[in-house]
Amino acid sequence: MIYNKLTAEEAADFIKNDDLIGFSGFTAAGCPKVITMALAVKAENEHAKGNPFKVGIYTGASTGDSIDGVLSRAHAIKFRTPYQSNKDMRTELNNHEAHYFDLHLSELPQYLRYGFLAKPKFAILEACDITDDGKIYLTSAVGIAPTVARIADYIFIELNKYHPKALTGMHDIYEPADPPVRREIPICSPDDRIGVPYIQVDPKKIIGVVETNLPNEVGGFTPSDEVTNKIGENVASFLSAEMKAGRIPLSFLPVQSGVGNIANAVLGAMGANKDIPPFSIYTEVIQDSVISLMKEGNVTFASGCSLTLSTPALEEVYKNLDFFKDRMVLRPQEISNSPEIARRLGLISINTALEADIFGNINSTHVVGTKMMNGIGGSGDFCRNAYLSIFTTPSVAKGGKISAIVPMVAHVDHSEHSVKILVTEHGVADLRGLSPIQRAEVIIENCVDPLYKGLLRKYLTLGQKGHTPQNMMTALSFHQAFNETGDMRNVNWE
Repeated sequence: MIYNKLTAEEAADFIKNDDLIGFSGFTAAGCPKVITMALAVKAENEHAKGNPFKVGIYTGASTGDSIDGVLSRAHAIKFRTPYQSNKDMRTELNNHEAHYFDLHLSELPQYLRYGFLAKPKFAILEACDITDDGKIYLTSAVGIAPTVARIADYIFIELNKYHPKALTGMHDIYEPADPPVRREIPICSPDDRIGVPYIQVDPKKIIGVVETNLPNEVGGFTPSDEVTNKIGENVASFLSAEMKAGRIPLSFLPVQSGVGNIANAVLGAMGANKDIPPFSIYTEVIQDSVISLMKEGNVTFASGCSLTLSTPALEEVYKNLDFFKDRMVLRPQEISNSPEIARRLGLISINTALEADIFGNINSTHVVGTKMMNGIGGSGDFCRNAYLSIFTTPSVAKGGKISAIVPMVAHVDHSEHSVKILVTEHGVADLRGLSPIQRAEVIIENCVDPLYKGLLRKYLTLGQKGHTPQNMMTALSFHQAFNETGDMRNVNWE
């Protein structure tokens, strides 16, 4: 190997206060680990001396604790984009200790190329292999790696032996040209390959290689329960009925699914539904349920940006790469999340809402309108452009003290114009072709928990005359009641 072998501490020593860094990975899959841990120690040492030390970071999506967690606890982050899910990072953002701007995941690479954002000085990439002529073979995710590798001044490689070199060939690396010369992205089926399996860089940009042997930091997902299973069954039954009605082709359509236990339950229910034929996946995150469905023959192919799998599931994939490499591809996020491709393929988009209102608006990001939870992620990339956009949520939380369906969402991420179907454990609200008052009636009837049906029906009687009968004096009264008493049912409309 022609590249310098470095320790993590030697690599971190190159990085200075106010430097900008771009990372490989998407979720905790494919993320670097040891250089950032050394960087956190460096930041703490600098702070102890009274020196400022913070860096700006660009990632594909959320990361493992070895990036977002350690750097947050070291108070070493100046700004962060585009998505996060670490509790320590969340504390930093909500306390304004670090700046954060939320962004549709498909947009970040082109924002960097357009110059809308300052380019990173360093790219830190996790790889399973690297060649002397600058071909970098990534591990279990892609994210923004192709763009940051190309535009960064310098590159560090974490060569992680945990991920087999046999992963070579699973990735499809393609960067679209920028306007005004951008052409169509030539993907017409989830299994189309349009690029190369590696990132090509100038070897002179690679400062050095840090060798590691560490697993991903993907935690296990919360197991499905009665509520999430019922949500999954409701989604599967609805899609089956759409096929019978002729609104979904009998051959079915590719599916995009969000992350977490609800998404796993939904995919599992779709696989178990005898009316739904084997289907393909075109999404950002390939998670455990996809692996199970693929082995059962219910998923025929999966295109994504990352293998966000529990350790047992990832090890199963690695032990059976000959099987899975024929049925999977990993792409950059601006391709996995491309609105153009979502529209062309006719995706069935299924994502989770933090909160919905009775008129069909969705809050994906802000708790009680102020505290950032995780971020918008890729849901906006897909839902506006999907053949059918579905949002799921349990109807209540905290033992009924919170209703997920409220008079008016406290923060809007997806407007009523993008949301076609809302599903809770109680039922399905089909919002297509309905006026605001009709949407409110069908959501209350089919999706709201019985604890809140009466309150929301009463709210409608308070609405001011107009196309959308909101009452601006009481629209956020559920949130006010929760802030004041800890229970949304304690609204006071007297």
